[in-house]
Amino acid sequence: MTTTLVYGLAIAGRAVASELVSRGEKVILVDDLDSSSHSEFARSLNSEIRIRPTSAELAELLQQSDRVVPAPGVPETHELFEVSRQMQKPVMSEIELAYQIEQKSSSPRPMVAVTGTDGKTTTTLMAAAILNSAGKRSLAVGNTEIPLIAALRSDAQAFSVECSSFRLALTQTFRAKASVWLNFAPDHLDWHSSLNSYHEAKAKIWSHLMSSDVAVVPMHDQAITKVAKSSGARVVSFGADSGDYHVLNGVLTCPSGEILHRSEMARSLPHDVTNALAAAAITIEAGLANTTQVAQALRNFVNAPHRIEFVAESDGVRWFNDSKATSPHASSVALNSFDSIVLIAGGKNKGLDLTQMAKDSKKVKAVVAIGTSAKEIAAAFSGACEVQIAGSMRDAVNFASKLATAGDVVLLSPGCASYDWYKNYGERGADFKNEVSALIKNMQIKN
Repeated sequence: MTTTLVYGLAIAGRAVASELVSRGEKVILVDDLDSSSHSEFARSLNSEIRIRPTSAELAELLQQSDRVVPAPGVPETHELFEVSRQMQKPVMSEIELAYQIEQKSSSPRPMVAVTGTDGKTTTTLMAAAILNSAGKRSLAVGNTEIPLIAALRSDAQAFSVECSSFRLALTQTFRAKASVWLNFAPDHLDWHSSLNSYHEAKAKIWSHLMSSDVAVVPMHDQAITKVAKSSGARVVSFGADSGDYHVLNGVLTCPSGEILHRSEMARSLPHDVTNALAAAAITIEAGLANTTQVAQALRNFVNAPHRIEFVAESDGVRWFNDSKATSPHASSVALNSFDSIVLIAGGKNKGLDLTQMAKDSKKVKAVVAIGTSAKEIAAAFSGACEVQIAGSMRDAVNFASKLATAGDVVLLSPGCASYDWYKNYGERGADFKNEVSALIKNMQIKN
């Protein structure tokens, strides 16, 4: 009987453990956080659980294990990786394990895959919507709310896989018929040991491609294109103004013809259009959809929350929630989408250069800095515009309301992780939306 050490018991870790036990395998559960829910989960699987093992205890557990599956949240600097290497234990991610299981089935289902610093989830969801429009029951999995391994027992006929660097770093065989690397910028330096490590992890999306596979690249990124060409796969490009998939006179266009006019999309900010081109490319080039089916999906596509999400408009001021922007590069997308912005930014810095956010300061009228990185944000925008520091989201929303006038956009686009004040970016975005609603309600009462 195979024994797997599952380290980290959040969504992905639990999905891995549950699937392996259901297949008759044994798991040893480990986490660095003591939690009653972890203990209850272990009991439900009749499995051993250890919390914060010492180095010696970890080595003992590894001795009993045939392989290791760390959760995505376990950074590569964790001693688990070094001890596993020393003991020559194979280490793999959730998507690698799921991929191996799927490939052993009698009829492996097709997959398209998406990676990049920003835009992964949106493009993954768009691709899943396109596949569904093409009549193939599809799920958006991986670095989404559904790990790939949790979807294996579903009736899905195809998978759109969001591949984070955390998952890609530990792949050995994973590949998709068509896959896209959207972009690259510094991020996750609190997980990866270096920027080069982060880049190498992303590049693994194309490490195992065959000549019949397709690697989709951003037209103007020569570094990503170089990696794609070295894979031996067929290379296809996308870009706003050029590439195999591009926009011509407002029409999204590809080698097989026109797809639709950008005005037909539910939302068509610049990044919405390029994400749509990327999603179209991987689904069409994989032979899983045609232009008509892509157009139908894009007309009806509504993005997931917390991604430049419209919240409300009051007195000519529009409020947007972009809590998912947890890096300066991600925030730059939102900052380039509007003309006059009161920006709410800050949180837990992931070891990134926050001064990058100020490069787009021409559109920023004022900044409200929040979280443990508030002083860094304030320093980044010092001299460029008015800056205030808020001690809570309520204060931040109130400050922003006073700074904004008709025609302005108040934008929560933190450029930082949420783990200082919140459990996750979703909780941060929900708090922002609640405070905006309360503010507007109070303003209406007073009026």
